[in-house]
Amino acid sequence: MIPQELMKKIRRIQIRTSHLADDMLSGQYHSAFKGRGIEFEEVRPYQVGDDVRSIDWNVTARYGDPFVKLFREERELTVLLLVDLSASQGLGTHYQTKRELVTDLAATLAFSAIKNNDKVGLQLFTDGIEKAVPARKGSRHVLRLIRELLYCEPIGRGTDITKALQHLNNTVKRRSVVFLISDFQDTGYEQTLRLAKQRHDVIPIVVGDERELTIPNVGLVQLQDGETGETIFLDTSSPLHRRLYQERAKLAAESRDQMFKKLGMDPIQLSTGEDFVDPLRKFFHQREARR
Repeated sequence: MIPQELMKKIRRIQIRTSHLADDMLSGQYHSAFKGRGIEFEEVRPYQVGDDVRSIDWNVTARYGDPFVKLFREERELTVLLLVDLSASQGLGTHYQTKRELVTDLAATLAFSAIKNNDKVGLQLFTDGIEKAVPARKGSRHVLRLIRELLYCEPIGRGTDITKALQHLNNTVKRRSVVFLISDFQDTGYEQTLRLAKQRHDVIPIVVGDERELTIPNVGLVQLQDGETGETIFLDTSSPLHRRLYQERAKLAAESRDQMFKKLGMDPIQLSTGEDFVDPLRKFFHQREARR
């Protein structure tokens, strides 16, 4: 049985993210992602302003007046949220952790999907597959996804993106829109990501925290890697140590982004404490423009 406090939290997330999907993102989401195809619906009399290329010449010849063909998009898509729940998602130096940001983001994407009559599923992963929820429609289903995002206590602590993508490739045969949401603190997954991109429309969403890129002068501190448990002492009063810390983080981010570029992918970059709606809007707008 779900604790009452958790139910209240699910409800708060539902209200907040459903509102975002309704008022801000739903139309842009619809425009950004193609349906499965276009099918003929009906013909109607030509009206001023109609595209002459849509005229049905057979019907026009039969009735002696111009008629045009109308088509509709076969809309239904399958959307999959691949969400990283590794220990590093617990970092948050603002009012939210990376995991909290991911939960709001995933819920918003899920509500945007169902409001466009698409199916949505969820795969939670660490260095193993923690949970897989098949894609379905409906608000009740999205509430279940939010519950899993909040309630899941992962067994693993590390990040294995290769394993997550292999599970995707092995279990999902129909082409889907896949949002891969992670801080991408992993290596060696390029080939598997390339294969996943050939089968699906994969969109990486990089979730970070500013403290992963810079560190303030607070003297001698003890830092622990949440995924490996490795502990180091860092003298943040040293400009050299702070610069080396920043350069290491910058190189890792540049290497990751170069890989995305090589694979022809456009990642969405998000950070804790910042609004994720504008980056999503920008991404959807760019997708629509390319269509």
